[in-house]
Amino acid sequence: MIKVAVIGVMAAFLAIPLKKDKPEFSMLVILSSCLVILFLAAGKLQDIIGRLKGLGEYLGEGADYLGILLKMVGITYVAELGANLCHDAGYAAVAHQIEFYGKLMIIAVSMPVILTLIETIAAL
Repeated sequence: MIKVAVIGVMAAFLAIPLKKDKPEFSMLVILSSCLVILFLAAGKLQDIIGRLKGLGEYLGEGADYLGILLKMVGITYVAELGANLCHDAGYAAVAHQIEFYGKLMIIAVSMPVILTLIETIAAL
């Protein structure tokens, strides 16, 4: 965690002086640091996915719901990352559209769970 914090702080310190004279380079510094942090996170994500696969084997048929949950979490993170990058670049309208689309995708992916819940309630 310290490594990620240092990368972020150093990128911010490098980007601040560039922001006045060369804002495009400032944005590149920030984008580069975001990509480095993303690749570091991807390494940790592999460990988490491995453990969740073991949990999925334990759950049996309930693993379908675990897959849906993972898709929802993935959509959330991707949408937030894209929206934050657009917002930081000064394109708030695009950021809001990414967030809106991400919310719609979460609803679409969660529909099987919602339908199963409604069927269960109706059966009672």
